[in-house]
Amino acid sequence: MEKENKKNTKPDMSSDQAKFSRRDIIKGFATVPVLGAIAYGAYKKKQHDLDAIENLAQEIGKLGELPSLDASSSGKKIRIGIIGFGIRGAQLMTAAGFNHPTLVDSLQNIATTTGNDSRLRQFMESDDLNIEIKGVCDIFSVYAEKAQLTGANVNKVATGGQLGELPVIYKNYKELLAAPDIDAVIIATPDHWHAPMSIDAARAGKHVYCEKPFSWSVEETYACRQAVKESGVVFQLGHQNRWVEATRKAKQALEKNLLGQINLIEVTTNRNDPNGAWVYPIHKDASPETIDWPQFIGQAPWHDFNLERFFRWRCWWDYSTGISGDLLTHEYDVLNDLLDLGIPDTAVSSGGIYWFKDGRTVPDVLTTAFEFTDRNMAVLYSATLANSRNRGKILMGHDGTMLLGNTMTIYADATSPRYANKIASGDIKPATPIVNFIPGKKSIDAVTTATEAYFVERGLLYTQSGGKTVNTVSLHLKNWLNCIRNGGTPVCDIDSAFEEGITAHMGTISYREGRRVNWDRDKEIIV
Repeated sequence: MEKENKKNTKPDMSSDQAKFSRRDIIKGFATVPVLGAIAYGAYKKKQHDLDAIENLAQEIGKLGELPSLDASSSGKKIRIGIIGFGIRGAQLMTAAGFNHPTLVDSLQNIATTTGNDSRLRQFMESDDLNIEIKGVCDIFSVYAEKAQLTGANVNKVATGGQLGELPVIYKNYKELLAAPDIDAVIIATPDHWHAPMSIDAARAGKHVYCEKPFSWSVEETYACRQAVKESGVVFQLGHQNRWVEATRKAKQALEKNLLGQINLIEVTTNRNDPNGAWVYPIHKDASPETIDWPQFIGQAPWHDFNLERFFRWRCWWDYSTGISGDLLTHEYDVLNDLLDLGIPDTAVSSGGIYWFKDGRTVPDVLTTAFEFTDRNMAVLYSATLANSRNRGKILMGHDGTMLLGNTMTIYADATSPRYANKIASGDIKPATPIVNFIPGKKSIDAVTTATEAYFVERGLLYTQSGGKTVNTVSLHLKNWLNCIRNGGTPVCDIDSAFEEGITAHMGTISYREGRRVNWDRDKEIIV
């Protein structure tokens, strides 16, 4: 149909230009994957409402194609220091394009055993971020040595292959920060070290990529923001979910107001295995001789040497931010990215240690309700570490509901004023999605554990870009590195980090003190 026909007059159905074919309808949705958006059968049955079909098709079609997730890594080679090489530190190094030779062996073995080499191929084909690992620091000597070999594996070789120059092993992170040949640091330590290390790095003029959560205490949340802003270094907090393709498509949908005014959001975390509950394995070579215990303790309350506390530190408030900092922050950051929420006005939490009676002090079940009074909206978060039912994110608006995870689905509300005419005519059925975005499926060997399956489902490991499976952490690192090279603001910068930190602390304070807490926007304090 010509554009001028749509403007002021109804189309002349006898005109060839006014006749819609199946191809015309599909074309209207060509810019966004849609299943059942407006069933062609409904179109065929309801010839009289072609305008309504066309208008909705165009409205959803305006979501358009996603811009490329990739950006150039050309320019200055950036020299990196790695602080912390436990589980997350190793994952970050993989995302940066570095794997220990024995891990490459493992990927090759998986490819040979299963006949599917997707994980190996994804690593081998990962983008060159144009960085060099110059120094590593871990207080467990076994991890430090492993980090050194990983950082030297510039050629992505298996055991016996040719390594590059070995990075320097530093026994104390402050020595690494003092090194003149290091431009930036990646911090993947226990929570209670995030802010102190970020502050020291900023004061040393080193750019910072720090794993979430932003901070362990309320006081250091302010101190870290101040140090980063005063230093002018580029800071990125490790919330790579912002690069998940479904999340980016959801942001476009929300900008088109397809849900109407959102009044309630439910976000959740369910996990049900020891790894998901932070009961990590204890390394056979760990001992007081191989671990610098006083350096691990840092500003935390003193406790005698304890391997459970060292490897499973997330289970104790002494070093951890618990479910609120470790898990809730993932969900909050996605919502903050989608809706620019900022800091909530109030928080109320409850929960307890209901399943894991292993001496931990942080809860394994948590519920938190946040209110955003100026938006007339509430966010409800709930988590259990002893059940694996997938519940996802649900955004409820006056006109529609969005289900968001590694896919994005929108349903019209049955009583929506916006879609009332289309629902009455049968062109929209509330039980059928008006948008169902599915970015692609992972190969069978891309998921090897229940916990990894959890992360994949939430888009925390991989996303789709141009038909290619890419590591979301790699995209997040690249965004940070390009801002260092070319200027600009990373997607999860110091202001977003501060909002995350305060929000998480509000939930934690409410749980630990058994009260409702409030955010005083004028004074910028929790009360």
